[in-house]
Amino acid sequence: MPDSRALSDEVLWEEVVPPGAMWSHVLKRGTALRLTDIEGGANAGVILYNADNYVERYNMPDTLKAQHIARLTTGAVLYSDMGRILCSITHDSLGWHDPIGGCSNEALLTRKYGDARYQEHRNQCHRNGHDSFLIEISKYGMNERDLMPNVNLFSKVEVHEDGSMHFVPGYSRAGAFVELRAELNTLIVLNTCQHPMDPSATYAPKPVHLSIRKAAPASADDPCRLSRPENARGFTLTERYFL
Repeated sequence: MPDSRALSDEVLWEEVVPPGAMWSHVLKRGTALRLTDIEGGANAGVILYNADNYVERYNMPDTLKAQHIARLTTGAVLYSDMGRILCSITHDSLGWHDPIGGCSNEALLTRKYGDARYQEHRNQCHRNGHDSFLIEISKYGMNERDLMPNVNLFSKVEVHEDGSMHFVPGYSRAGAFVELRAELNTLIVLNTCQHPMDPSATYAPKPVHLSIRKAAPASADDPCRLSRPENARGFTLTERYFL
């Protein structure tokens, strides 16, 4: 496990993202973002960009094949399409976060939960992951062509031998947390919409607590660096970026 002393006790910022809401922030290199499931059963859909050059962004295929994984947990890193590391997962109380399930869209929510538009329902309207991502990245001058497959923190999707994907209901418990350490200056865009495979018959997204603290850079023996030989090369490329 990573040395917990690498994270400062001083909280630089904290807030709660309400159910079905969106959030973004440029997480600076040398800081870490901790996400906590407040009530249990949360989902945090996340996409990431190099904050200094939005053309460089999270790459799901490279993240999975470079580390020979189909889940995310402590020791894993999130690769950009330039082979650099946007964020590392330094602490995780769950052991599994979904990198393959994607996000919901308006048609999916309408089929599952009926139509509840903002015009009639105001803050009780149904919000989907796809449109939430689009709204948030538009603040940075981006649009649909800038979207990519997202990570779903706090959700577990198993892939069986026949290739079928299965969502595990009730996986995340109240108080579960995961921590992302920024290796680049990273624009993190997230929403708290339900996972698209969530079988719940009711629309019931959950809130997520966020806190940001200072974090020491990855040392030579950092578990994220050593978890795969490919990660060592990823850290080398990332550190060379700042020379």
